[in-house]
Amino acid sequence: MRFVHDTLPQRVRFASGSAREELAAEVAALGARRVMVIAGTSERESADRVTAGLPVAHRHDDVVMHVPVEVAGRARAAAAEHDVDALVSVGGGSTTGLAKAVALTTGLPIVAVPTTYAGSEATAVWGLTENSVKTTGTDARVLPRAVVYDASLTFSLPAGLSVASGLNALAHCVDSMWAPRTDPIDQALAAEGVRALRTGLPLVVKDPAGLEGREQTLYGAYLSAVAFASAGSGLHHKVCHVLGGMFNLPHAQTHAVVLPHVLAFNAPFAPDAERRLAAAFDAPTAVEGLAGLRERLDAPRSLRELGMPREGVAAAAEAVAAAAPPDNPRPVTPDAITELVRNAWEGR
Repeated sequence: MRFVHDTLPQRVRFASGSAREELAAEVAALGARRVMVIAGTSERESADRVTAGLPVAHRHDDVVMHVPVEVAGRARAAAAEHDVDALVSVGGGSTTGLAKAVALTTGLPIVAVPTTYAGSEATAVWGLTENSVKTTGTDARVLPRAVVYDASLTFSLPAGLSVASGLNALAHCVDSMWAPRTDPIDQALAAEGVRALRTGLPLVVKDPAGLEGREQTLYGAYLSAVAFASAGSGLHHKVCHVLGGMFNLPHAQTHAVVLPHVLAFNAPFAPDAERRLAAAFDAPTAVEGLAGLRERLDAPRSLRELGMPREGVAAAAEAVAAAAPPDNPRPVTPDAITELVRNAWEGR
């Protein structure tokens, strides 16, 4: 056994019902005096509640999916105009992503308060979209200094969106099993993430107001993001980034649709990873485990229902084939990826 593993420097506070107190402690630790709170309009109530008492200099609600460059530019300008010294993001992946876009050019520290299972808060990965192309990169400046996890803040996320967001987290786990920089630590974190997510998500669907399912799912989402941050972006994420940028598809739902197709594509060529995933799903095979979970969750099934045009299949496949990791377990050919994207579009 021989590998190199990087652990990202970040403090995590996991305390249901205590986001306000935990966030205040983190902002105080930074010594921040002029905070910019980033939260979309749908998260305004939660954001106002958890940031009450903080030295807020500006509240910014111009949040857009996939972080278009012009949206990032406006947020950066607002941070400069109000002379802020720290960023607090309250929301899902788009909100965290916008805070990262500001931090990327300013170096301002972020304290993230997630309200979904996106996982962006635990990675140093940023993403920006321009002219229908989503570009991603890694930079230590965008990693939040701290994350405050409060499962009660996810109660506002309806069961259907919870399923899509949770399957997005599950995709982080699966991709981490064979991503370019994966190692035994990443795989152990990812396997535990799968176990937590396949336990928590059905509980969220059964009882959306129950705390146990929300906590298990949030815990699994964090583990998935930590594994992904270290292992890097595998084929699944290359597919979804192309589709999201090219067709402006909803992020979490796209991941939920694409995941079973990439798993079926790669699993036969990565038997050790497949066995670990099957055990984490408590199923005979990883593919059967994911299929059974998706059936219980009534997960999104096709890219067509998300608004992707049929004529976009060929262009998407070409872009994915060009971006695919060279060490993917299965060789990535244009024909094979075209079939994968077509099947995902049709929901087969």
